[in-house]
Amino acid sequence: MNTTLFFLRSSEQKIAHNLFPYALSIDSNTDIYTMAYGLKNTDLGIYSLTNNVVSGAAWIRLFNESDGVAAYVDNVTPVLTLAILPDMRGNGIGTLIMNQLLQEAAVVYEKISVLSNKDSESFYQKLGFFSLDDSESKDVFTMVKKLEKKAVIRPTDGYDPRRWMD
Repeated sequence: MNTTLFFLRSSEQKIAHNLFPYALSIDSNTDIYTMAYGLKNTDLGIYSLTNNVVSGAAWIRLFNESDGVAAYVDNVTPVLTLAILPDMRGNGIGTLIMNQLLQEAAVVYEKISVLSNKDSESFYQKLGFFSLDDSESKDVFTMVKKLEKKAVIRPTDGYDPRRWMD
Protein backbone atom coordinates (compact mmCIF):
# COMPACT_ATOMS: atom_id res chain seq x y z
CA MET A 1 0.00 0.00 0.00
CA ASN A 2 1.18 3.46 -0.86
CA THR A 3 0.25 5.85 1.96
CA THR A 4 1.03 9.57 2.01
CA LEU A 5 0.36 12.01 4.84
CA PHE A 6 -0.95 15.56 4.46
CA PHE A 7 -1.79 18.35 6.89
CA LEU A 8 -5.54 18.67 7.43
CA ARG A 9 -6.37 22.25 6.48
CA SER A 10 -9.46 24.30 7.23
CA SER A 11 -10.60 23.93 3.61
CA GLU A 12 -10.57 20.15 4.11
CA GLN A 13 -12.74 20.00 7.24
CA LYS A 14 -15.14 17.82 5.25
CA ILE A 15 -12.56 15.02 5.55
CA ALA A 16 -12.84 15.20 9.35
CA HIS A 17 -16.63 15.38 9.15
CA ASN A 18 -16.86 12.34 6.82
CA LEU A 19 -14.42 10.25 8.88
CA PHE A 20 -15.84 11.14 12.30
CA PRO A 21 -18.35 8.21 12.30
CA TYR A 22 -15.33 5.84 12.26
CA ALA A 23 -13.82 7.43 15.38
CA LEU A 24 -14.53 6.35 18.93
CA SER A 25 -16.97 8.82 20.41
CA ILE A 26 -19.79 8.86 22.89
CA ASP A 27 -20.82 12.28 21.67
CA SER A 28 -23.38 12.43 18.87
CA ASN A 29 -22.64 16.11 18.25
CA THR A 30 -20.03 15.82 15.50
CA ASP A 31 -20.14 19.57 14.93
CA ILE A 32 -18.02 20.45 17.96
CA TYR A 33 -15.30 18.08 16.72
CA THR A 34 -15.40 18.99 13.03
CA MET A 35 -17.28 22.27 12.39
CA ALA A 36 -15.01 25.20 11.57
CA TYR A 37 -11.98 22.92 11.92
CA GLY A 38 -8.75 24.76 11.19
CA LEU A 39 -10.10 28.23 11.83
CA LYS A 40 -8.48 28.33 15.28
CA ASN A 41 -4.72 28.34 15.52
CA THR A 42 -5.04 25.56 18.12
CA ASP A 43 -6.45 23.08 15.55
CA LEU A 44 -3.97 20.59 14.14
CA GLY A 45 -4.57 17.53 11.99
CA ILE A 46 -3.17 15.05 9.51
CA TYR A 47 -4.92 12.81 7.01
CA SER A 48 -3.68 9.93 4.90
CA LEU A 49 -4.16 8.98 1.29
CA THR A 50 -3.71 5.30 0.56
CA ASN A 51 -3.77 4.40 -3.11
CA ASN A 52 -5.32 7.84 -3.78
CA VAL A 53 -8.19 7.31 -1.31
CA VAL A 54 -8.57 9.13 2.01
CA SER A 55 -7.95 6.26 4.43
CA GLY A 56 -7.81 7.99 7.79
CA ALA A 57 -7.25 11.17 9.74
CA ALA A 58 -6.35 12.41 13.19
CA TRP A 59 -6.98 15.90 14.45
CA ILE A 60 -6.75 17.75 17.72
CA ARG A 61 -8.83 20.61 19.00
CA LEU A 62 -8.62 22.63 22.17
CA PHE A 63 -11.95 22.77 24.00
CA ASN A 64 -13.16 24.39 27.17
CA GLU A 65 -15.44 23.10 29.91
CA SER A 66 -18.59 24.54 28.36
CA ASP A 67 -18.09 22.47 25.17
CA GLY A 68 -19.03 19.29 27.05
CA VAL A 69 -16.47 17.11 25.29
CA ALA A 70 -16.02 13.67 26.89
CA ALA A 71 -12.19 13.64 26.77
CA TYR A 72 -11.95 17.20 28.10
CA VAL A 73 -9.22 17.42 30.75
CA ASP A 74 -8.44 21.11 31.20
CA ASN A 75 -8.08 24.37 29.26
CA VAL A 76 -4.59 23.53 27.96
CA THR A 77 -4.96 19.89 26.87
CA PRO A 78 -6.34 19.38 23.35
CA VAL A 79 -8.60 16.46 22.50
CA LEU A 80 -7.51 13.98 19.84
CA THR A 81 -9.86 12.33 17.37
CA LEU A 82 -8.52 9.41 15.30
CA ALA A 83 -10.56 7.80 12.53
CA ILE A 84 -9.41 5.07 10.13
CA LEU A 85 -11.70 3.51 7.53
CA PRO A 86 -12.64 0.00 8.73
CA ASP A 87 -11.22 -1.78 5.66
CA MET A 88 -7.90 0.08 6.09
CA ARG A 89 -7.38 -0.83 9.76
CA GLY A 90 -4.52 -3.13 10.69
CA ASN A 91 -2.20 -1.76 7.99
CA GLY A 92 -0.24 0.65 10.19
CA ILE A 93 -2.02 3.75 8.90
CA GLY A 94 -3.16 4.84 12.37
CA THR A 95 0.36 4.47 13.76
CA LEU A 96 1.83 6.39 10.82
CA ILE A 97 -0.64 9.26 11.26
CA MET A 98 -0.24 9.34 15.04
CA ASN A 99 3.56 9.34 15.01
CA GLN A 100 3.58 12.40 12.77
CA LEU A 101 0.75 14.18 14.58
CA LEU A 102 2.40 13.67 17.97
CA GLN A 103 5.60 15.26 16.66
CA GLU A 104 3.67 18.24 15.32
CA ALA A 105 1.54 18.59 18.47
CA ALA A 106 4.60 18.58 20.75
CA VAL A 107 5.69 21.87 19.23
CA VAL A 108 2.51 23.54 20.50
CA TYR A 109 1.22 21.47 23.44
CA GLU A 110 2.59 19.80 26.57
CA LYS A 111 0.05 16.96 26.59
CA ILE A 112 -2.85 15.56 24.60
CA SER A 113 -5.96 13.59 25.57
CA VAL A 114 -8.06 11.01 23.76
CA LEU A 115 -11.23 9.05 24.39
CA SER A 116 -10.47 5.31 24.46
CA ASN A 117 -12.10 1.97 25.13
CA LYS A 118 -10.69 -1.49 25.91
CA ASP A 119 -10.31 -2.28 22.18
CA SER A 120 -8.16 0.77 21.45
CA GLU A 121 -6.41 1.04 24.83
CA SER A 122 -3.35 -1.04 23.85
CA PHE A 123 -2.90 1.00 20.65
CA TYR A 124 -2.75 4.23 22.65
CA GLN A 125 -0.56 2.66 25.35
CA LYS A 126 2.03 1.75 22.68
CA LEU A 127 2.08 5.44 21.76
CA GLY A 128 2.69 6.44 25.39
CA PHE A 129 -0.83 7.31 26.56
CA PHE A 130 -1.97 6.41 30.06
CA SER A 131 -5.44 6.22 31.55
CA LEU A 132 -6.62 8.94 33.92
CA ASP A 133 -9.07 6.55 35.54
CA ASP A 134 -7.95 3.28 37.12
CA SER A 135 -11.48 1.92 37.13
CA GLU A 136 -11.81 -1.31 35.13
CA SER A 137 -15.58 -0.99 34.94
CA LYS A 138 -15.72 1.94 32.51
CA ASP A 139 -16.45 1.15 28.85
CA VAL A 140 -15.05 4.46 27.63
CA PHE A 141 -12.37 6.49 29.38
CA THR A 142 -9.91 9.33 28.85
CA MET A 143 -6.22 8.70 28.21
CA VAL A 144 -3.47 11.34 28.25
CA LYS A 145 0.02 11.54 26.79
CA LYS A 146 2.73 13.97 27.84
CA LEU A 147 4.44 15.27 24.73
CA GLU A 148 8.18 15.61 24.34
CA LYS A 149 9.45 18.59 22.39
CA LYS A 150 12.02 17.60 19.77
CA ALA A 151 12.86 18.40 16.18
CA VAL A 152 10.01 17.72 13.78
CA ILE A 153 10.90 15.38 10.96
CA ARG A 154 8.46 15.59 8.08
CA PRO A 155 8.18 13.11 5.24
CA THR A 156 9.16 14.69 1.97
CA ASP A 157 7.32 14.60 -1.31
CA GLY A 158 10.15 16.28 -3.21
CA TYR A 159 8.87 19.78 -2.48
CA ASP A 160 11.67 22.21 -1.71
CA PRO A 161 10.38 25.52 -0.29
CA ARG A 162 13.66 27.22 -1.21
CA ARG A 163 13.05 26.74 -4.95
CA TRP A 164 10.72 28.71 -7.18
CA MET A 165 8.15 26.82 -9.18
CA ASP A 166 8.75 27.01 -12.93
